[in-house]
Amino acid sequence: MAGGPGLGRGFGWLWGAYAVSAYGTAFGFGAFPLIAVLVLHSGPAQVAVLAAAGRVVGAVIAVPLGPWVEFRRKRSVMVAMDLVRFAALTSVPVAFAFGLLSFVQLLVVSVVVAAADIAFKAASGAYLKSLLPPADLLVANSRFESTSWTAITVGPPLGGAAIGYFGPVTTVMADAVSYLLSALGIRAIGGTESPPERTGASRLRAGDLLDGWSYILGHPVLRPLFFNTVVVNGLIMAGEPLLAVLLLGPLRFEPWQYGLMFAAPCVGGLVGARSARRLVARFGRREVLLVSGMLRACWPVGLAFVRPGVSGMVLVVVLQFGLVACCGVFNPVQATYRLEHTDPGRVARTLTAWSVGSTASIAVLTASAGVLAAAAGTRTAIAVAGMLLLATPLLLPRCEMPQAGEVVEPALREAADQASHEAGDRVPGSLAPDRAASDHASSEGKTST
Repeated sequence: MAGGPGLGRGFGWLWGAYAVSAYGTAFGFGAFPLIAVLVLHSGPAQVAVLAAAGRVVGAVIAVPLGPWVEFRRKRSVMVAMDLVRFAALTSVPVAFAFGLLSFVQLLVVSVVVAAADIAFKAASGAYLKSLLPPADLLVANSRFESTSWTAITVGPPLGGAAIGYFGPVTTVMADAVSYLLSALGIRAIGGTESPPERTGASRLRAGDLLDGWSYILGHPVLRPLFFNTVVVNGLIMAGEPLLAVLLLGPLRFEPWQYGLMFAAPCVGGLVGARSARRLVARFGRREVLLVSGMLRACWPVGLAFVRPGVSGMVLVVVLQFGLVACCGVFNPVQATYRLEHTDPGRVARTLTAWSVGSTASIAVLTASAGVLAAAAGTRTAIAVAGMLLLATPLLLPRCEMPQAGEVVEPALREAADQASHEAGDRVPGSLAPDRAASDHASSEGKTST
């Protein structure tokens, strides 16, 4: 499998593995709450616990995995985490078939999958940095981002149809198989990977568990970027359940309308991701990071003013499209910026700390928004989250430090130019970045990190 011009066969297999697991995850989106409600007849409190506890407990379990991943062969860790997720998810349809499925099992599986997700992301980020030169990181991260938004656009509607025809555990099985295929794709990369050399103590020490956070908090560029990212992610995600309550409750939108309002704007994420390389080539990486980081904070406050009817639907679609398009630009640039400013021997620990911090932020801010909504009303809570987001650009990094990739900035821009001209050939059926702006203007045709 080719990785596209200049990126090589190894990246091609890595990208393919990412794509199949991304589509599987999008296809199975929301399956666990549906199984809890439709199969196990769980109440709202249990569904809320399933959504929050799996994420939080999984993050806590992942804390010691960062140092562990750092000193292991990254491909082996990625394959192992894929197989762990495959086994955990497969247990759900198997237990369902034998009438043994329980709420506790769903909770345990969600915890295992959440922890394995964090470990996989840490290993994959470190492996990507070792696989490609700095000039190619932005191209690679843009391809991942484009793939992610394409999967989010088409996966949930197809998964919903599959649940309607074949039952709720169908999409869980498909998601499980996608992780198995991902493991096979990573194995197909081939070649040898040298084991990382550890300096200092040979065994894991208590201090190693916090090394990722220590590195982030002591770094003048990563520190503000980390706080900006975790706060923005937390505030955006805190507003999502409140918006669902508002749209499906007092405003009386139908479920299909609610789905449309969040599915259609996902095209903006694809457009933004496909435009990121061209924007960096023209304006520079740091400038694009700052501008897209500021713009993505401007949209959610408008959701507090949604009204019933078609006008309300249009407002939600426009605001979500703007949010997701800005996130589509920001995310690959941020991921590249973060990798280039992270010491090669600390990538896995840094990415693990980053993921755990983001998860904790989402949990805390979502719970806080729920308490505020209960006390002051849903619209008020959405408005407060939106106004807090307006202040988050102050957390973006204002300084630039020399790093390994800095000396190849001209090569990065050259790679971005090449990518923008050839993007249409790499992703069939989608817009090339240099056409995205004009096509968007004529059609008036959204954002996870």
